[in-house]
Amino acid sequence: MALPSAWRVMCVAIPVMSVVALLSVSIVGASQDSGSVIPAESRPCVDCHAFEFMQRALQDLKKTAYNLDTRAETLLLRAEKRGLCDCFRAIH
Repeated sequence: MALPSAWRVMCVAIPVMSVVALLSVSIVGASQDSGSVIPAESRPCVDCHAFEFMQRALQDLKKTAYNLDTRAETLLLRAEKRGLCDCFRAIH
């Protein structure tokens, strides 16, 4: 007879413990959200953040394009110089 009563206790205890755990998690989550709140008037809007991000990305792309252009030009000059030097050696 002890076995069915222990089974019943477990069947009741597990859901009760689950509910208590869920309630304690929601209470802890609510207390963590109550930090310092920045008023909406002083926060930049999402569009402003997106615009600033796009400006920085565009600047980075311009720098990268300039660096690639400079690098390609340098390599092209080296190739032309090498070609000229090889031609000059072939003639003499």
